[in-house]
Amino acid sequence: MTEPLLARAPRTFDPDAVYAAFEEWAGERGLDLYPAQSEALIEIVSGANVILSTPTGTGKSLVAIGAHFAALADGKRSYYTAPIKALVSEKFFALVDVFGAENVGMVTGDSSVNPDAPIICCTAEILANLALRHGADSDVDQVVMDEFHFYSDPQRGWAWQVPLLTLPRVQFVLMSATLGDVSWLSSDLSARTDRDTAVITGVERPVPLHYHYETTPVQETVEELMSTGQAPIYIVHFSQAAALERAQALTSIKVATREQRDRIAEEIGGFRFTTSFGKTLSRLVRAGIGVHHAGMLPKYRRLVEQLAQQGLLRVICGTDTLGVGINVPIRTVLLTALTKFDGTRMRQLSAREFHQVAGRAGRAGFDTAGTVSGQAPDHEVENARLVARAGDDAKKLKRVVRKRAPEGFVSWGEPSFQRLIAADPETLTSSMQVTHSMLLNIIGRGGDSFQIVRDLLFDNHEPHKRQLALARQALAIYRTLRTAEIVEQVGGGIGGQASIRLTVDLQPNFALNQPLSPFALAVFDLLEQDSPTYALDMISVLESTLDDPRPVISQQQFIARGEAVAAMKAEGIEYDQRMELLESITHPKPLEELLGEAFHTYSRSQPWIGDFELRPKSVVRDLYERAMTFVDYINFYKLARSEGLVLRYLSDAYRAARQTIPNEVKTEELIDIIEWLGELVRQVDSSLLDEWEAMTSLTPRDDPDAPVLPPTPKGVTGNARAFRVLVRNEMFRRVQLAALERWADLGELDAASGFDADAWADALDPYFDLHDQIGTHSDARGSAMLVVEEGPTEWTVRQILADPEGDHDWSITAIVDLEESNAAGVAVVRVTSVGMS
Repeated sequence: MTEPLLARAPRTFDPDAVYAAFEEWAGERGLDLYPAQSEALIEIVSGANVILSTPTGTGKSLVAIGAHFAALADGKRSYYTAPIKALVSEKFFALVDVFGAENVGMVTGDSSVNPDAPIICCTAEILANLALRHGADSDVDQVVMDEFHFYSDPQRGWAWQVPLLTLPRVQFVLMSATLGDVSWLSSDLSARTDRDTAVITGVERPVPLHYHYETTPVQETVEELMSTGQAPIYIVHFSQAAALERAQALTSIKVATREQRDRIAEEIGGFRFTTSFGKTLSRLVRAGIGVHHAGMLPKYRRLVEQLAQQGLLRVICGTDTLGVGINVPIRTVLLTALTKFDGTRMRQLSAREFHQVAGRAGRAGFDTAGTVSGQAPDHEVENARLVARAGDDAKKLKRVVRKRAPEGFVSWGEPSFQRLIAADPETLTSSMQVTHSMLLNIIGRGGDSFQIVRDLLFDNHEPHKRQLALARQALAIYRTLRTAEIVEQVGGGIGGQASIRLTVDLQPNFALNQPLSPFALAVFDLLEQDSPTYALDMISVLESTLDDPRPVISQQQFIARGEAVAAMKAEGIEYDQRMELLESITHPKPLEELLGEAFHTYSRSQPWIGDFELRPKSVVRDLYERAMTFVDYINFYKLARSEGLVLRYLSDAYRAARQTIPNEVKTEELIDIIEWLGELVRQVDSSLLDEWEAMTSLTPRDDPDAPVLPPTPKGVTGNARAFRVLVRNEMFRRVQLAALERWADLGELDAASGFDADAWADALDPYFDLHDQIGTHSDARGSAMLVVEEGPTEWTVRQILADPEGDHDWSITAIVDLEESNAAGVAVVRVTSVGMS
């Protein structure tokens, strides 16, 4: 066993000794330093800033480890920043493996782990807020900023710029494969930190790339690439739907050999494909075809990555998310288009976007070269086919009617492809912002706040005209803070020097965690615990502070408008009036009026809250009230391509409920809902909660070389409280369907246990002879309406129906099989009788 890296640090810091110790440690792991890595590390141990702009595959991650080692060896504190929490988490665990759990911490918007450690992993926003709060006195000596091209991001770029402006004594290591011309940045950084700044760029890739423009149909292109040894192939699409459609189309050709398919089947034999998309993915990966995009469940993405790492997937269809550090080993990148929709318009790829994706081709240590293929547009492919069919016959060529590009098509072709290949990434552009939170953090640190803000606004990287606009914005924000009496100005008379100070104490982690959590806490006090909707109202308050899961919101609005149109047609409302009325139909927004008024009131005393948007919505509440499983919910709203996003939202909601809602305001029903939500998330895909719990306990995640199959979640019956809610939901779902007399839906649920649609209708006909309706109000679904007899292997449950007269003499009886429930991850209910008790 080799000696740990930290144990090799010299007792007295010596640049040469630190470099030699790191080089020896890397060499023992078979990692011989490339010239660019060596140069970067020599500059780092010598105290210089480093801008490392080298292609993907040139070992920037190893340089980052060396930088943290140098800081530790010198008794200094270093920070690692990345643009997304997933990369922060990945780097956290990687550094824990190298330096030990006691030396590495992490701070994200969700949690704080070992925050006093000498190495901290965080998002760029966390470091930026820290820098604003403490300025040059921040306990930061070195900053490694990964994916530094996010500096140009219009919404988030400020967070990459602020540390450069406000941490003058820090050593910076800025890394990205696509920075463009950084001569201006080098000069600026040296002037601000009084250090030399080494720019390391123009490095040749250890695995060179070969470029090809393809005018054959994608399927033929893929077959040609596979037959010439160019697999694994990552086929890049710019929508999730297109990626899945391509994967399904490729099943018509032979992608994997019989031996490979048998090996894949062996590896994934016990994998739990629980969702409709999962069943599609199961069929695809067994054929040697992977799918990879941000909308998938984490366990599915991980499965695809691990099968790819073992060389079992010859083709992967995905989106351009692989350009942000996704670890999928590939030989060839095939771009199906050179345009994308950026949220506003369809446009051609920028040089930076192109090189970020193209740079993923070619695996160091595996490939001698990588391939980047650009696919011609469909009309150009068709024209090439027509020309080829005409052959050398001049008359036939003359008669070829070439297909035109579709209406509104944003064109690209081989010249576009060649231009992108030759183009350097665009020069970084400043995206500075000013907000209430920024000003409060600066004022909160004390000192000459006027001068500090003035420096931030007029000594940044923006053009002067934009600096003036930021200054006007800052002045408007300052006036709202004064009006709200959050800050006060002292002095400033003739010949006097004015100073600003806070009139309130900012929380220690101000602007670092969920920014609207303090507002949620204030609203919790407005709710009455004796209200029958209290528990769900608490959830609605919490949901209003979370980011919207847009696919869910969109589908909720679509369904609501569809139902509204049907109702208006039935009422005879004319088309034009229907269209006008539809404008006011939106997704469910529980407590919208209460939350809006509270937000307005709260912002008077806490105007910084204006930096953030309150978003009333119902996702957790909707799922609970519909008494659906996760799979039911995904199918109901047709969200198969976005199930990973939905689960991420539910996981965030669960963590927020655990962290934000004080124990003293949690009723039994609210605790039930929180436990139900956590168990639902865990049973669908435990990796999100496992990751969070691992972070909070400093327990490293599974080894990346571990078997493909993730650990099976503990049995769903293990959490008795949550399981009882799952059972209650299953039974109440049947009550809801019975109340609507939806016999076909009930038959789908219970035909296997002898209760098909006709059986349900026959069983409840006598009920409706006696009563007009079945109640579905909050009391009807309460725990008092469910009688449970618990046995060692099964439960017998009786759901009492809420009739208008309150006789409560009708019920649905069922058996719950505990072993089957554990295997399925949901409550497996079999109806045995429906009738009078």
